Amino acid sequence: MRWWIAGRTVHALLLTALGGLAGLAVAIATMWTLTERSPRSVGVRFSDHEQLFDLSLTALRACVGTDNLQPEPDSTPHQLLATLASVTGSLVPAVLLGIVLIKMFTVRPLVWRDKASVSLATMSHSPVFADANRGGRRAVIAVRFYQHILNVDIMDARAEAHLRFLEESPRRDGLLALYKQRLKVVGEDGVLCDERVWRVVEQTAPFTLWIPVGSPVDTLPLTSLQGKDLRGLLGVRILVRFSARAVGTGTELNDERWFSLDDESLELGQFVPVKPDLELPVNTWEGWGEFDALRPEDPTRPAS
Repeated sequence: MRWWIAGRTVHALLLTALGGLAGLAVAIATMWTLTERSPRSVGVRFSDHEQLFDLSLTALRACVGTDNLQPEPDSTPHQLLATLASVTGSLVPAVLLGIVLIKMFTVRPLVWRDKASVSLATMSHSPVFADANRGGRRAVIAVRFYQHILNVDIMDARAEAHLRFLEESPRRDGLLALYKQRLKVVGEDGVLCDERVWRVVEQTAPFTLWIPVGSPVDTLPLTSLQGKDLRGLLGVRILVRFSARAVGTGTELNDERWFSLDDESLELGQFVPVKPDLELPVNTWEGWGEFDALRPEDPTRPAS
């Protein structure tokens, strides 16, 4: 439960909690109406929408600990429902406090671009790698992200990529085996390596991890990646893993993101760049507003 809470946004947690409490309140109001002692028929009781709505609101207040239900004398069902609402109302503050504490100590250091973009290798930010592929049609996957925690400087940032897929076992027994293959990425010097390292990091500045495809890309999904034929494989995804250290404390920061190789997680085209301006704070640089967008009618888009 703790890891489930840590992986959800505050808005999602609040909506989930409110929805669960509202559903419980409606259920209590329904059972309360069914079991009340009244000369009116069940149909007439449920046709009184205003009374049913008011009873649901009272039950909701009881479930959050700000009100109490008044059971009918000698009514065991009402006593049970009132007890359920009271116990829930006593637990809700403790649960909400636990959620707040979990979220306070959960660190998600990165904001990832919604999709990874696939463009020509000549458009990478590494001059050495771009020159080596100039005149060709080879493609590169660009994974974009930035460190969003203000007033926290990081150093020795690292990123690596892995390919995950299911393929028939070498024993040829019809069973599928899970394989993971480390992918080469473009290093700081433009040479392919296992891990991209940023020794010096500007606070909240964007990162780009360039993953060479090794072949031209005309359409999605990808059919090959760095020599691996992906056709017919199942569960094909790319994992990008990031790690860094916080300056001054040595605290380790980690995050990761999975990308499928179809148009759900990939898109063809060059991303809109964030334009550095050393005279301005990083968060005011031009391009942040279109961080998830592609350049319109980009001539560098791989196309058949």
